[in-house]
Amino acid sequence: MSSRGPNTFLPVLGLFQKRIDGDDALLQLAGLRFKESGLGPEFYAESLDELDRLWGFKPLPGVAAAVHLPRWINLFDEGCRRLVIDFAKNFNNRVFGLIIHDQNEITSRFNDYLTVLKGMQIQLQEIGGSLCLFIEYAAGLEPDIFINLFRAARDLDRISSCIDIGHVGIWKAREVYSRKYPEQDICALRPHDPGLPDVIGDVQEAVASAPAEVLRVIREIGGLGKPLHFHLHDAHPLSTYSPFGVADHLSFLNKIVLPFEYMGKRCIDLMFGPSGLSSIVAESTKSIRPAGSGHISFSLEIHPTEGTLPLGSAARLFRHWKDKTNAERMNFWLSVLCENHQLVLEALRRADSEKIGENDHL
Repeated sequence: MSSRGPNTFLPVLGLFQKRIDGDDALLQLAGLRFKESGLGPEFYAESLDELDRLWGFKPLPGVAAAVHLPRWINLFDEGCRRLVIDFAKNFNNRVFGLIIHDQNEITSRFNDYLTVLKGMQIQLQEIGGSLCLFIEYAAGLEPDIFINLFRAARDLDRISSCIDIGHVGIWKAREVYSRKYPEQDICALRPHDPGLPDVIGDVQEAVASAPAEVLRVIREIGGLGKPLHFHLHDAHPLSTYSPFGVADHLSFLNKIVLPFEYMGKRCIDLMFGPSGLSSIVAESTKSIRPAGSGHISFSLEIHPTEGTLPLGSAARLFRHWKDKTNAERMNFWLSVLCENHQLVLEALRRADSEKIGENDHL
């Protein structure tokens, strides 16, 4: 029997953007590295023109692709709804999904938001094809509100969820920590805070509660039999890695370095790590069994971290650059994405093996 089961062919994408200063040679480098690793692109585009331009750097003609639309999209606004539909019309049959953020207003205007989604469903059906609109867990809603939204939208086959595991995990860590320290935000702590040694045990207890909550959200939404998209990245409230000042969007291979010893070490694991990622991938793939949708995709949404990596043969793309530091920074970030891609592929292979083992015992 082949060692490559059906799970290993699920789309795995990566964040396809510059995020580092420089010209389009950086996107050429990204296209090269994505092609070498087999990663598909998740483009970030503010306009149709921007996506058209980025499309020229797509690594392979047949590779799966998705588009993350602007974070300011508000489905209660007619202009924003029209923009989403314009993207769907222009890129139907070229991308499998459009991703937008959820909104805080869902809590107070649940039924209104559901009505809007029903309207979007009708317009997407009129366009044809199979493109989905994925609503990402991003605004920090109570997870059960997010779950209930997709229960209520169960029959809308063109509207589904993007489960961002870092965002869900950070929400849970905040919620658990606030029970002991009301009015305090766990994400406001930093490794060099003088009071951190006194609360580090409580921080880690809060962080340890997060993976189970992520798995619960996956089970609840995965059981609805709808297409699912996942944003994969690690997280930790103490992280200072991100150049954008957030506590997540980290590589699963990172650790948090402490200026003091905790449990005999000066570093602590992130929220998930490779083993947590493997559990998440395994739980995710359960929904593609016969009762499920059969349409699951993953995207590594990992932000750049500091480091440089020699360009090797790709230096030809930067002959017009005098200072290649930013090119080497981009190359390092791309290498991190590729390393994490291998972790996802290993997790998919492991999930395949476990399913084969289960079937052998039936």
